[in-house]
This record gives sequence, structure tokens and C-alpha cells, in this order.
Amino acid sequence: MSTSPPSASAASPTKVCVVGSLNMDLVVRAPRIPLPGETVLGGGYRTFPGGKGANQAAAAARMGARVSLIGCVGDDAHGPRVRQALEQEGIDLSGLAIRPNQATGLALITVAEGGENAIVVAPGANADLSAEHIGLYAKLIDACDVLLLQLEVPNQAVIAAAQRARAAGAAVILNAAPARALSAELLKLVDVIVVNRGEAARILGLDPNLDPARLALRMPELGPLTAILTLGSLGGILAHRGRPRRIPSLTVKAVDTVGAGDAFCGALAAGWGVVHRAAQRRDAEEFALVEQAVIAASVAGALAASRQGAIPAMPTRAEVQTHAAGLTMR
Repeated sequence: MSTSPPSASAASPTKVCVVGSLNMDLVVRAPRIPLPGETVLGGGYRTFPGGKGANQAAAAARMGARVSLIGCVGDDAHGPRVRQALEQEGIDLSGLAIRPNQATGLALITVAEGGENAIVVAPGANADLSAEHIGLYAKLIDACDVLLLQLEVPNQAVIAAAQRARAAGAAVILNAAPARALSAELLKLVDVIVVNRGEAARILGLDPNLDPARLALRMPELGPLTAILTLGSLGGILAHRGRPRRIPSLTVKAVDTVGAGDAFCGALAAGWGVVHRAAQRRDAEEFALVEQAVIAASVAGALAASRQGAIPAMPTRAEVQTHAAGLTMR
């Protein structure tokens, strides 16, 4: 079986609308993550446009999707730089609001040797994203095949966007990060939930040391048809229509894991349009299409982890197709 995403000639580009955060990432490399109360002398320091919403939008665009983004930036010096980075990816920013007298979201990131990271986010203008803002730009959601959400913006905006997408017949993908309690109202609007082990355990109220396959299989009980539990370099677990599958991982040398999960989610959204249409028809190809989309997402995440930064690290569709060849689920 081919593990490449459907080609552009086989299907029109997926239209993805991302509702989420935009930040400026301030990244310091260090030998290790500091312990509480400890100071560690770092090395190189760089700034990158980022934020889960922006990262995932860029990842989906590089995978060939037609992407729009709904979110907020401040009127400070960081806002134009973040906007410019996304414009260069060909992303529709007509849903991006500039908040006067507000700072653009800021992420303070420490990256240790081996690529692991610790992140503190100051939401800034992201905290102003509201249900009313979603209503103003609802046409972007109405036109999409897939709505991609995360949790770095207020709950009311996330729920309003999911409600609009469900009414329009679009697929709703939720990356439930950063971890927090989720309402039953939101979970019932979600088609695909993407979580790591800790996030899954928190949402389910279970021990994070449980077998990850058990955690993944419990997630659909909350509403989503599909649950994906990511396990970093170990790949992940897919639970789709009650069937658990092991997601393979591409072996890479991790340089910077910031944005790797966002690369996974953006690539998944880019490939999920055809899955959603097949699922609605209960097409016989549905499970094969799910496998293609999830393997492509896993490869995208691994490739992003092998590079520095978030948006600059996002791989292209061609790169993912090359590295996905021969990977299968089990």
C-alpha cells in the first residue's frame, strides 16, 4: 500500500481554516532544562514567529493545503513580523485582527541538548480572541473542509468555531494542547482529537502511566470518532472507529522539538479532507486514507524535530512523501 497522501491530481487541495494563537518565540539553547530555582547558562538566542495556530497553519500550507487563519496579534513590533512570515506561506490572513495597545503573544522557550524543551507562554492579544470575532470571520470556516483548533486561545472562541464548522459540514480537528479540562460540549463537536500522553490522561482523569493504547481507546468515548495519541520518537497510537493501530515514527536526530507536534497537526489537517469525505460516505477506502494522512503527519513531525525553529522547520509535501515511502501501520 502506498503511504503517500493523495496527489493533487487525485483530489483538490484541502481547504483548512485554523483558529488559534500567534506568538513570537524567544528561543534559548541550553545544556539542559533548569530545575526549579536553578539558573543554567545558555548558549545561542534567536527569535522565530510561532504560536500553535501560526505553526499549524504554516505546516498545513507547506503540505499543499489552502489555508486561512483566524486569530489576533498586538500592535507592537512583533505583530508585523509574525504576519509577514505567514504571508510568505501563502496563508489567507483576512481573519487576523490587530489589537490596539496589546502585545503580541510571546513564548519563552528553552531548548536542551537532544531537542527537548520547556515553554512559558504569555498570551497577549491571543486572549482577546472571542466568539464575536469568530462570528465576524465565519465565512472562512464556512468555506473550509477542515477546521483545526488548539487551546492557546479562549474556550468560547474554540467552541464557537467548532459549532460553526459542524453546522457547515466541515471536519473538526482539536489538538488539545496545552492540557486543560475540556467541556462535553466541545468534545461532542470534535471529529479528531490529537493529544500526547499527559494531555490524554488529564482529559480522561486517568493515570498517565497507563498503557498509551488504553488511553487512546478511551478518548473516543468522549465524543470524537478518531483519537491520536502522540508518543514523540516512538510514534503514536491511532484509535479510529474502535480500531487501535500503532503509528510508525521516522528515525531522525532531534535538534529542536518545538513545533514538531504542530507539524504533525498541520500535516494531518492537510490530509484529512479526503478522509472526511470518505467517512461521510463510509467509503471502503476510508481506513487506507486515514493511514496515509496519519503516517504523513508522523513524518512531518519527525522532520520538524530535526530542524531549528517552528515555522522555518516545517517540511514540504514533497519531503514528507519521500520519507513516508514504505512506512506502514501495524
